[in-house]
Amino acid sequence: MTDIPEDLTVVFDLDGTLVDTAPDLFLSLNHALRKRRIEPAEYQDVFGYIGFGARRMIEIALEKRAEVRDEAEIDDMLKDFLDYYKKNICVESSVYDGVWACLEKLRSQGVNLGVCTNKQEAFAVDLLDQLDMSRYFGAILGADTLSVRKPDPNHLIETITRSGGKPSRSVMIGDSETDIKTAKAANVPVVAVDFGYTPKPVHHYSPDIVISHYDELLGSIHSLHR
Repeated sequence: MTDIPEDLTVVFDLDGTLVDTAPDLFLSLNHALRKRRIEPAEYQDVFGYIGFGARRMIEIALEKRAEVRDEAEIDDMLKDFLDYYKKNICVESSVYDGVWACLEKLRSQGVNLGVCTNKQEAFAVDLLDQLDMSRYFGAILGADTLSVRKPDPNHLIETITRSGGKPSRSVMIGDSETDIKTAKAANVPVVAVDFGYTPKPVHHYSPDIVISHYDELLGSIHSLHR
């Protein structure tokens, strides 16, 4: 087992990093489209934009279908999306391979763990509760927890603080340009997974380390803080 330095805090993004939430988000999107007799979106059309939020997914789907809708109707579509998602948040979503073992190893070594996500806090907590994963984290901060959200560094810094750590002894794990920008702005090293939701391969955004499986995470954290 790779030893992790003492008093370390590891903060994870949620969607595309810990959990593959794309299937349920995609179903919610197409529910909102079908309700208005709009042709359903193709998975590849919106996959890279999942990390930008539900509204952006709707806008991209409309653009791909050459459908013009005013802001008021997009607001209504967003409400339908979120109402459906709230009731179906963990139907097809799944934890990425290796996450459980990694969380157990980190916790066994006394590492502080947190989640910093641009998902609404209630959705994030509900999803993690349904997956029996909330118990690992000292803090779960969503897009609406504070007055700021990623890429504002204070979103990450406050997550670290509430998790019981310090930014100088922390690592961010994410899948997107937003996660990487947030960590860099907070002066926190960042490990990026290459299987998440991003329009370009994640190495284009210059994280400190890129991994393809959670089996690589502990070694990466150790190398950043040895």
